[in-house]
Amino acid sequence: MTAPEPVPDPVDEIDLTLPNPARVYDYMLGGAHNFATDREFAERVLAALPDTREVALANRAFLGRAVRACLDRGVRQFLDLGSGIPTAEPVHEIAHRADPAARVAYVDVEPVSVAMSRQILTGVDGASITAADLTDAGAVLAAPGVAGLLDPAEPVAVLAVSVLHFVHDDDLLGALFDRYVTAFGPGSMLVVSHGSTDVDDPHTAERMRTIERFTRDTAQPARSRDRALLRRLFVDRPGHRLELLEPGLVDVSDWRAEDGQPPAGMYAVVGEVVGRR
Repeated sequence: MTAPEPVPDPVDEIDLTLPNPARVYDYMLGGAHNFATDREFAERVLAALPDTREVALANRAFLGRAVRACLDRGVRQFLDLGSGIPTAEPVHEIAHRADPAARVAYVDVEPVSVAMSRQILTGVDGASITAADLTDAGAVLAAPGVAGLLDPAEPVAVLAVSVLHFVHDDDLLGALFDRYVTAFGPGSMLVVSHGSTDVDDPHTAERMRTIERFTRDTAQPARSRDRALLRRLFVDRPGHRLELLEPGLVDVSDWRAEDGQPPAGMYAVVGEVVGRR
């Protein structure tokens, strides 16, 4: 059952003629914070790729496992970039179960995601939502919802889950995360999931290629990256490197999952920033 159309904030910032990845993802997860154009697009994708909803759920389950892994390592601050709408086991609920004093700064550029997040987070201590583009690291880090909530002297887990395939410039992406992961204290973590066609399973690779084709005419077209490029962009950086948690750079369905699941075609990167500048 679909809820009434959410009220955007502000209305004139939203182009309802194009589906948006955050709202399509919300629909795939069973959420109600989406518009007809998003649902129509999602149903076209599902008609061509019936297992796409399972991929979305696998990616969301990976986020939960990664957040708990960060909590296990003592991290109590989270910066969730391109957070979408914090429903379906959101980061702040997972973190607050472990420690009610944990802090979560959500960041998203999509107006519906921001408006709905504000509603969801009303009255929630230790969580904020910032309207900002993750590709402007300076603006994100200086925003009151980030700078006023997160202590830069303490470790932070920087989360960028199922969002960076919408940033096409490799050099920009690498430079962004140089800035993000070195902005906080020792013990900071990076959590990324990213779509790829560089996988062993032919069906999974074709699924990502099909999604790339589908998204060409959306508000944010997607671009896959291979395993070697993801390692260069996030793991082995000049001036610092990422010490990956076991089992390393693998499909999200293989990252510490209890039950074997089909590959999602999304690589997982979870590690601690070491060798800092």
